[in-house]
Amino acid sequence: MTIPTDFNLESYNFELPEDRIAQCPTEERHGSKLMVLDRATGETEIKKFTDIIDLLPEGALLVANNSKVIPARIFGKKPSGGKVEFLLLTPIPLIDPVITPQGNKAVVKGLLRSSKPTKLNSEVLFDCGMKLTVLGKGKFGLSDVELEWQGDLKTIFETCGMIPLPPYIRRAADETDDDRYQTLYACDDKAGSVAAPTAGLHFSEEIVEKLREKNIQRVEVTLYVGYGTFSPVREMDIRNHEMHHEYIEIPDETALAVQKAKDEGRPVIAVGTTSARTLEGAFLQTGKISAFKGETNIFIYPGYEFKVIDRMLTNFHLPESSLVIMISALAGRENVLNGYQKAVENKFRFFSYGDSMYIR
Repeated sequence: MTIPTDFNLESYNFELPEDRIAQCPTEERHGSKLMVLDRATGETEIKKFTDIIDLLPEGALLVANNSKVIPARIFGKKPSGGKVEFLLLTPIPLIDPVITPQGNKAVVKGLLRSSKPTKLNSEVLFDCGMKLTVLGKGKFGLSDVELEWQGDLKTIFETCGMIPLPPYIRRAADETDDDRYQTLYACDDKAGSVAAPTAGLHFSEEIVEKLREKNIQRVEVTLYVGYGTFSPVREMDIRNHEMHHEYIEIPDETALAVQKAKDEGRPVIAVGTTSARTLEGAFLQTGKISAFKGETNIFIYPGYEFKVIDRMLTNFHLPESSLVIMISALAGRENVLNGYQKAVENKFRFFSYGDSMYIR
């Protein structure tokens, strides 16, 4: 049976030279290029990100993800001495520990990596005083583990952990990433993502101030970005793809601002795919724009009618990824791929530390 083009995974493939994958951030946050894609006509313009001030209409509402990346990658040892790497995937704000006389305990999810597979009930010890016990293995390499620690878990990871840069950044994280792999508006009490909502990385203090002067409001949602954002789509017919779950929050003030903008005909612009998933995922479950706390596994692909967002700011995504499929639902697959081809030809930088696209 022939799979319709828009549902065929191979239809989202494109050639991307290795040197187009950004390995480091630009010197300034707002120093990236910007491609403007008109989703009605497919026409593109090449701009600088600083031009976003003039491109956004007065009264537009930006919705941004305020989650913060935690140094979730931490290294420990088995009692035998073998090294183990653990990547915590359960957002720390969602961990509800059991308090015992010996300290705190909680069952969480994560990724384990070692030279030899970790066995069930095996233990891993960390220099920061934390202990891990393997409880079970799940889909996509995930493990259920029990953590035991004393004190504040967030402080432990901030002290002993490392920023988990995406696998396509082929260098170790350094002090630059502590600052530049976070948005300016990342909230400390929303620290729990293992990847940055990268569309927001372009916003500098200067850009934020100029947007404020133009009466462009920014409201915030929370989506704790999990490792699933890097998981490949494994189904040739994308309609069969099982999307990962992520925890989202929409506060009352954001829901009210979004509804007001919709009522007044002002564009609601998602800053990144995570903000779009939050708004559309909550609407899918409630049937309205409202405050929300819970999980979403919404998978947005062509044929989906957006209920909340009108436009999007986003980065350039991996071939055949759920993210490039999502923006194809908004702007049209051929429009997106044509824009990506022009981006390659014009030496745009791709992925997390790369350049930006404004879909209007």
